[in-house]
Amino acid sequence: MPKVTLSWKSDWFIGLVITSFMAVIAASPLIENLERNAYDMGVRSSHHEAGDKIAVIAIDDESISNIGRWPWPRSYLAEMVNGLNQGGAKAIGLPIFLSEPQVDPGLKSLRELNEFYAQQLAPMADNAAIGELGMKLAEAESALNTDQQLADSFANAKNVVLPMQFVLGAMQGHPDGELPAYVTRNQITNIQDDKDASSLGMTPPETNQAVPPVAQLGEQAAFIGHLTINPDNDGGIRTEPLLISYDGAYYPSLSLMLAAKSLNLKPEDIQLNLGDSLKLGKLDIKTDEFSQMRTFYYGDVDELSPFAIDSFYDVVSGKIPVSKYKDKIVIIGPTAYGLGSPQVTPISPAMEPVLILAHNVASILNQNFFLVPEWSPLLRWGLFLVAALYLMLLLPRLSAKHAVWASTTFVIALLSAHFVLMTNSGIWVPLMLPAALVVVGHILLTTKRYLVTEKAKVRSDEKSAESNRMLGLALQQQGQLDMAFEKFRQCPRDESILDVMYNLALDYERKRQFNKAISVYQYMADFAPEFRDLKEKLARAKKLEETVILGGSSSSASNSTMILDPHSDEKPMLGRYQVEKELGKGAMGVVYLGKDPKINRVVAIKTMALKEEFEADELEEVKERFFREAETAGRLNHPNIVTIYDAGEEHDLAYIAMEFLKGHDLARYTKADALLPVPKVINIIHKAALALDYAHEFNIVHRDIKPANIMFNPENSDIKITDFGIARITDSSKTKTGTVLGTPTYMSPEQLAGHKVDGRSDLYSLGVMFYQMLAGTPPFKAESMAALMFKITNEPHPPLFSKRPELEAQLPCIASVIDKALAKNVSERYQTGREFARAIKNCIESCGQKTG
Repeated sequence: MPKVTLSWKSDWFIGLVITSFMAVIAASPLIENLERNAYDMGVRSSHHEAGDKIAVIAIDDESISNIGRWPWPRSYLAEMVNGLNQGGAKAIGLPIFLSEPQVDPGLKSLRELNEFYAQQLAPMADNAAIGELGMKLAEAESALNTDQQLADSFANAKNVVLPMQFVLGAMQGHPDGELPAYVTRNQITNIQDDKDASSLGMTPPETNQAVPPVAQLGEQAAFIGHLTINPDNDGGIRTEPLLISYDGAYYPSLSLMLAAKSLNLKPEDIQLNLGDSLKLGKLDIKTDEFSQMRTFYYGDVDELSPFAIDSFYDVVSGKIPVSKYKDKIVIIGPTAYGLGSPQVTPISPAMEPVLILAHNVASILNQNFFLVPEWSPLLRWGLFLVAALYLMLLLPRLSAKHAVWASTTFVIALLSAHFVLMTNSGIWVPLMLPAALVVVGHILLTTKRYLVTEKAKVRSDEKSAESNRMLGLALQQQGQLDMAFEKFRQCPRDESILDVMYNLALDYERKRQFNKAISVYQYMADFAPEFRDLKEKLARAKKLEETVILGGSSSSASNSTMILDPHSDEKPMLGRYQVEKELGKGAMGVVYLGKDPKINRVVAIKTMALKEEFEADELEEVKERFFREAETAGRLNHPNIVTIYDAGEEHDLAYIAMEFLKGHDLARYTKADALLPVPKVINIIHKAALALDYAHEFNIVHRDIKPANIMFNPENSDIKITDFGIARITDSSKTKTGTVLGTPTYMSPEQLAGHKVDGRSDLYSLGVMFYQMLAGTPPFKAESMAALMFKITNEPHPPLFSKRPELEAQLPCIASVIDKALAKNVSERYQTGREFARAIKNCIESCGQKTG
């Protein structure tokens, strides 16, 4: 029996347990993230020159400022393609999805006029005036037909490569129809058939949906390649799917086709060796088992991009001559803020897709990419076994000094091998698992040795009481109260330390950590129960702990509160704000009246108990999104949108400090017996529409427009839209039963369907408000939430005048204004808040009314 007990405590057995544990978690997100981080560091440490074959023409902020808001008329792209063709560009990549035709509003009318001319007036073309009219009509139609202009530029250039959108995912059957010939001609058919590779699933990523370019443009493109990203689990883009699979056929990537075009090659010149490599002419591109290339990302040179990047406006205006791009691969794509979707790459947390494409093309042409050799798993697990033997057999025999030296050498050797292989040979072998085993094993084994054999010695060498007291005070000043309490408890309990601990307990109370304040008071009471007003403080803290759970209650977030004791001079603090009193409660938290003591500004503080509303695994992401949305909302500066001053987190509460508003929300004016006068309602909706139009110009969508989120001041009829930035957070919030917070009364059909929403969804919600504040009832009502959602999505709303007939004589046009706002189809609604407001104004003016 003693032998068994001894073996459980022996170092080799503990080393075996640690090794087994690390082997079990080898495929866990923790180790995978460690390997990916090491891979990214290796990429950043690897250096090659990108060369001068590739140039980027950026649709940047300067271009948007000078040419106008995106999307531009495609005639600008046609002009650029024509210019590059004249300049002798080798290949032109246009990573912009052109899946829908661009029809100028006047083009349809001109076509009708030309058709009328052809049928009615062409026979009289001998009349000079009529003939000239026909020519001018034809010229006008050609000037407005930007798709044809772009197609003509493609046909002249013969070197434009277009992207095509595919959606990753396994296809359950066959598609509804075949892809057009201008897409299928890009298929890769030269495949070295490997039945073993196919049977093992070593095939390109599958897709289940394809959206080709407009036929008018696709037919004139030299090649078409997919522009599909396949990010890793952490969202990083490290690989390029050179091929994807759609309905059994393989389609090349945009980067591969750009490289092919620059080498005067065609799809039939591409040979695929499944699960191993891909040949482009004489270029041999090593891939993983899914035909993905591990892209080499070229670092900046003297803080400059490795690729020549010019502004679209500078080129199209002639400031930069097109001759600069002779014999180059030119990639034209957006980099302006808000146009693209920046991605995380090993060298950048936000790289524009047009630049990722440039890196991919350069990797192919320069033969710079990273390989994972077949012997990689063997080497990884072999080193893991060596690390395990080191922990179990060698480390226990070494002294503390030599153990540190040996473990450090082992880990440095692994890291050096990792970086040397990547930087010198472009080979990646994931070696962080054996390195982590050595680090974790060394820490745990030396800790065990310390606790068992050196504990008594360490106790004798503890710091003096005075040093612990000074360190505790320093930690308290830094806000690290728990660590300060730990240091104070190592000091003798005398009068001097009691004063310090009393102040510590007050700090805990100010942070609403009453349970910890009780621990401090109790620790003091065990030694000096009569110290000052210790009994009263302890009783008060216990009462507060029983009254409130910090940041919220167990029942619902709406009960979240902080105790505000009118008999205490100690005001709770949220960040730098002093909390004065509670103003009200909402679905996600409590609103307080606060004050910034530094500048004496009165604010409203909205709190959100995020820990109660979200699961632990999504809490960090939600917090990040919360502060990002608060920052975005804080950039809004409009007289009818509440001003955001600050956002922060205190203990378990996230909070937003905002402008303190007079008045109340509009919810009280939605019942039939409490409606506002019609002119006031119209004035409110008109102002709200203009405020939303302002926010939508910044691509900020509210997502929760309803009477409760609009404050109204009866004294001057001013309104303020609140909760910008909070609605997006609450979209993903669930109650304990999984039900979305709130009701769908004001939600648009597309929002209920879970589709991506834009500003037109807010305008629908505003239309529901308009209807309800005039009729005294919402347009849709039902016994259950499911029935209500069905009505909103599928059934027409009751006519406004059926609810309030007297309005028809007073404002006969207002019903049609509301009907358009409540259209199920987003394209049939008002497209902007300004358009909505203009419709209201026109209606009022046509009836001779005035807004109140």
